[in-house]
Amino acid sequence: MATIPTLKENLVIENIRPSIEGGRFMLKREPGDTVTLQADIFRHSHEKYDAAIFYRHVSKKKWEQAPMHFVDNDLWEGSFTVGNIGYYEYKICAWTKEPKDVPTESPVMKLRVDPVYSRVGTWYEMWPKSQGTDPKKSATWKDCEKQLDYIAGLGFDTVYLVPIHPIGVTNRKGANNALHAKVDKKGNPLEPGCPYAVGNKNGGHYDVDPELGTMKDFEHFAKTARAKGLRLALDIALNCSPDHPYVKSHPEWFYHEPDGSIKFAENPPKKYEDIYPFDYYNENYKELWKEIENIILFWADKGVEIFRIDNPHTKPFPFWEWLIADVKEKRPELVFLAEAFTRPKMMHRLAKSGFDMSYTYFAWRSAKWEFEQYLKELTQSDAKEYMRGIFFPTTPDIFPKYLAYKGANAFKQRYFLAATLSSLTGMYNGYELCENIPSPIKEELADSEKYQYKVHNWSGPGIQDFVRRLNVARQEHVALQEYDNLDFHYAQNDQLMVYSKKSGDDVILCVCNMDMDHVQEGIVELDMAKLGLQNDSFFFLKDIVTGESYVWRGNKNYVKLDPAKAPGHMFVVKKI
Repeated sequence: MATIPTLKENLVIENIRPSIEGGRFMLKREPGDTVTLQADIFRHSHEKYDAAIFYRHVSKKKWEQAPMHFVDNDLWEGSFTVGNIGYYEYKICAWTKEPKDVPTESPVMKLRVDPVYSRVGTWYEMWPKSQGTDPKKSATWKDCEKQLDYIAGLGFDTVYLVPIHPIGVTNRKGANNALHAKVDKKGNPLEPGCPYAVGNKNGGHYDVDPELGTMKDFEHFAKTARAKGLRLALDIALNCSPDHPYVKSHPEWFYHEPDGSIKFAENPPKKYEDIYPFDYYNENYKELWKEIENIILFWADKGVEIFRIDNPHTKPFPFWEWLIADVKEKRPELVFLAEAFTRPKMMHRLAKSGFDMSYTYFAWRSAKWEFEQYLKELTQSDAKEYMRGIFFPTTPDIFPKYLAYKGANAFKQRYFLAATLSSLTGMYNGYELCENIPSPIKEELADSEKYQYKVHNWSGPGIQDFVRRLNVARQEHVALQEYDNLDFHYAQNDQLMVYSKKSGDDVILCVCNMDMDHVQEGIVELDMAKLGLQNDSFFFLKDIVTGESYVWRGNKNYVKLDPAKAPGHMFVVKKI
């Protein structure tokens, strides 16, 4: 028999939105953002009532109040603005006006305010050992420093470093992923090995590879980068080579074969004979988790603000929820990128678990309908509340077939799309040189610098000027710095993709030719309201890419795009 309740119900507050799995995970915002909440609020009788949002930064004791207003059909809405980075608490309260009664409160929920560079950034992925001039040996931190003016001059704001630690010698990989590196007569390796096999006699995750220089050299590099306005991102590979100090000091942190030997990493059908993976639920797992947190905090003290985590989908979700939350309580300015090219639901769960940014399927999208469908999922669904996607045309592991043996036109188009569709974008070093020879066996470039010393011809022909124009536009236009303000428009020609981004009076309209082998033309039909214009308005367009200007009227206008001239229009739109 049900028990008669002793508390009386005054008002009902339900269906609070946006909400991620009923408040199980937090919304994400950046300083200055407006948080708009809706909820269904009602009661059983006809008394008038009111409602408000109460919110505070967790460092404050006093709640601030933002009014809510009735929309229709028991739907109420209200907004508040977040300031400092860190965690906020909020709840919805409703009360009867007359007669006055005890207010009804929703459960307290939390959201996280991250630095602005968690939403907007233009990254340059640097392979440190490839920044020199000698193809037979590693570059040094001093060589890397010399590249910083070049990178900043291209308009990038973040230098992203692949792992910089000592590399294992046991089972060291050779050129083009050969199972064994070449050695000299004394058995010393002649090839650098893969930097994701971390650790040798010179140290592990707290150390830099001696081939690059000393820790003091790295600290000077980091200081120089900051002085040039460049933020540092570091790739953290939670892997150990068989030579890592942890193997002797903490053998219990690893998986073991039945014979007691430590187990190599596998990602079927691949095997990684140069890597031992951690066992995140070993008998001493709490010590392992704290050690990983200490690694993050160590490099944060060295000047790293962003951590790109390699293969996070192979580690437990509870570990990430704990690690990221604990780090951000200590250092809320730190940002985490999930490098997880895996199943969609897995990628979304990692974002919900706390990662600020996520790699995406951008590199594998090519058709207009694929882009429109995918971008709507990222920026117009609930995913926009917790997932920020970064777009890289290529990576050391990904070189899509449509760029193989192609020239500047194709490389321009892919960077045009990356730089204009998302507020977060990146470029792997050498992309600006249109390096285009694919591996015959893997979806990556031939002679990958993952396994060998490499020299790039930084002064060679490429698309540097084009990249610079786009990057400068990203700095100058706030519309390109927002993530979820993307709108698509209609074009009769399926080889023309039309989209816009608007922030206040700043409006960017892009028309991209999806075919880099032929001229494409046709009528584009614009949703004028999304551009802040009336249906019959005259408006002025200035093309950032070509410098050309046009005057259009109304929502239907003609476009012709020649890939030899530019991959698309990138218009600044002004009312007349």
